[in-house]
Amino acid sequence: MKAVYITEVGSADAVEFRAVPDPPQPQDEQVLVRVRAAGLNRADLLQVGGHYPPPVGYSPNGPGLEFAGEVATVGNKVTMWKTGDRVFGITAGEAQAELLLTHETLLSPIPNRLNFAKAAAVPEAFITAHDALFTLGELKEHETLLIHAVGSGVGLAALQLAKAKGATVIGTSRTVDKLEACKEFGLDEGIATGEDIGFSRAAKELSDEHGADVILDLVGAAYFAENLASLAFNGRLVLVGLTSGSKAEFDLGIALKKRARIIGTVLRTRSVEEKADAIRKFDEQVLPLLQTGAIKPNIDHIFAAAEAVEAYKYLASNKSFGKIVLEF
Repeated sequence: MKAVYITEVGSADAVEFRAVPDPPQPQDEQVLVRVRAAGLNRADLLQVGGHYPPPVGYSPNGPGLEFAGEVATVGNKVTMWKTGDRVFGITAGEAQAELLLTHETLLSPIPNRLNFAKAAAVPEAFITAHDALFTLGELKEHETLLIHAVGSGVGLAALQLAKAKGATVIGTSRTVDKLEACKEFGLDEGIATGEDIGFSRAAKELSDEHGADVILDLVGAAYFAENLASLAFNGRLVLVGLTSGSKAEFDLGIALKKRARIIGTVLRTRSVEEKADAIRKFDEQVLPLLQTGAIKPNIDHIFAAAEAVEAYKYLASNKSFGKIVLEF
């Protein structure tokens, strides 16, 4: 088979689309998927740069956390799928390849209204967002949600899910254009963050001084102090990304006064059982919204898998609005 392969740790120029050995045939509850499309994520760039190695059992040379395709073969204990089924899902690596071996509980059925490219833009963003907002952040109807990097893949997924729940959503972005584009997806208020990241005053004003009941942070250290200032009483800060770093000053007094909860999360290193639980909730609560079109993936650009270098460079440019997808 062919796959996107990291030839050496470094920049996007260090990836190529090349022949690699096929995965082994599926055993027991394993499923072999013929991948038709795979999404790109910031984590893939980090892996290329040597900053986010995959868990044990996955090749550091094989990027890719989400995919869509057809079941090629199943193990002798598989009960959930059969050959030819259209499926999509998450994995800890190696998704950007023509074939992928995975566990049957880590797959979901692709809604009829989605083609493979659109389906590949769903799993990582929407499963991450749903788990962070509702399982961890316990977001409720009529609460206020603050999403950082709202124009990103996870940000747009979280925006749509929160609006479907009946929440009020405030989003931040470094560009006004992305905030304007997010209004199509239901954004109530936007805050442009440039060199001055003092967004807490605006967040309080836009919420009638209430603050944010839940904050979904994909940025990290640089926003931490302002996040605490933006939280409402009994607010929940869910940390999903660390693009600005991982170390920040922590004023314990503010956390105590606000009775704040600070929650960290990552999907990639969870056990199969933990991921399966997140996917079960996704199937129950998100798939119906995708099936009716109430929510939808947003694709910025589709590249052929052979154009992986160009795709990675485009992702690194921060120009994209929504997801970047590789087609096989």
